[in-house]
Amino acid sequence: MVSFELEQLYGWMNGFLWPFLRILALVGTAPLLSESSIPTRVKVGFSALLALAVAPALPPPPEFSPASWQGLWIAAQQVLIGIALGLTMRIVFAAVQTAGEFIGLQMGLSFASFFDPATGANTAVLARLMNVIAMLLFLALNGHLLMIGGLVRTFDVLPAAAGLHLDGLGVLFDWSAQVMVSGMLLALPLIIVLLTISLALGILNRTAQQLSVFAVGFPISLLVGLILLAIVLPQTAPFISRLFAAGHEAMARLIQALAGL
Repeated sequence: MVSFELEQLYGWMNGFLWPFLRILALVGTAPLLSESSIPTRVKVGFSALLALAVAPALPPPPEFSPASWQGLWIAAQQVLIGIALGLTMRIVFAAVQTAGEFIGLQMGLSFASFFDPATGANTAVLARLMNVIAMLLFLALNGHLLMIGGLVRTFDVLPAAAGLHLDGLGVLFDWSAQVMVSGMLLALPLIIVLLTISLALGILNRTAQQLSVFAVGFPISLLVGLILLAIVLPQTAPFISRLFAAGHEAMARLIQALAGL
């Protein structure tokens, strides 16, 4: 007859529950994995399978009852860790989308927007296009596998029973500045050229006032912007790949800061 004690049951439940919560929080917030086109059941099932796969290799979990106050507090910590890691990598894609917003504004395509189910808001066409390119590059570089592997390694640095330090919030806030910095750097070549065209059209309007700048400037800016996009977009892969690498390094810094290292 097979028998087990209550402490053994808590050990089995905690050995699966804490990794599952951290992984599920990452899947719910990380880019590509949190897309609304993926059913919720698939996300939960993928998180459960990944938790079952990695649980035997993790350090021994704390033997608290999941329904106790200690267990609820640890569960909340795992969810916060997963959300923070997912947001760290999502900032990279937010920077790419910001670059698309900047470029669309200079080209005169700021009004060309549609509902994006991933963000739940209206998104510019160029921002959506650059986001799709970033996702394809993320898959091509196995960024999703590196992100999941980095999450699994966080259990060695920050076990489930360890406390969280507020230094991790500072790392996350510092990294969030890349939304504007990297987005502006990515869009800077097109912004410089399009701004030069706008200045030239402004000077032309002062010299030849009978010329309607609004009738001539929009098609010129749009045509030049499309030509520049065809030239610049193939060259953005190295910049975006370095941005992905910086995102993985930011995830490692975040975990070390949360662990107080």
